[in-house]
Amino acid sequence: MLKDEITIVIPCKNEEENIADIITKCQKYSDDVVVIDGHSTDRTREIAESMHVRVYSDNKKGKGDGLRVGISKALKDIIVFIDSDGSHDPDEIPKLVQPIIEGKADHVTGSRGRGGSDELHGDLSKFMRMIGCDIITLGINYRFGVRLTDSQNGFRAIRRDVALLLDLKENITTIEQEMIIKTLRKGYRMSEVPSHEYARKYGNSTIKLSKVWFRYIYSWLKYLLWG
Repeated sequence: MLKDEITIVIPCKNEEENIADIITKCQKYSDDVVVIDGHSTDRTREIAESMHVRVYSDNKKGKGDGLRVGISKALKDIIVFIDSDGSHDPDEIPKLVQPIIEGKADHVTGSRGRGGSDELHGDLSKFMRMIGCDIITLGINYRFGVRLTDSQNGFRAIRRDVALLLDLKENITTIEQEMIIKTLRKGYRMSEVPSHEYARKYGNSTIKLSKVWFRYIYSWLKYLLWG
């Protein structure tokens, strides 16, 4: 049964308007929902704790740090990561984990290239984000002989034992490309399924591309060339 096989990890910070809806929808698919709170200053943690899920704090280093905490707390064989802003549809979780359940993949990402996005088009910032993602994904494809279409989506599933062996280091959202590169470098199987990215329901994104673009390029080259 699907609910017995997966832990769903929800990293969040100041998402009091979104977190209850995401948790409720995720509980349809897992008995082990884990919220990793980034030291929210609003009611995010209070709301999550009231919904009978496990809640832990990260170490104030960023989303990547939160994902590592989530991996360490997961109890099931498959871990699903889903963002807390409403941009991912929890009803896509069954198709996300299916390749792993069938023994066809060890790590599966949701592909916005195949499923569409409300967040990658419309202004210069979104355009630059899309171009950057495509360049990084292209490098991964040629380095490892794969044909992925999305290396940056936070919506993904991975075998817990594989996640523990990747020795993940990145503290911010660059952990998503690190996770893919290290999966491939270690010889594990990558796959992707179409997944639509929706505009966040409430609030604004805290990621400022102008402040983190260098870290994306640096970590991409570091793990791609030297491991």
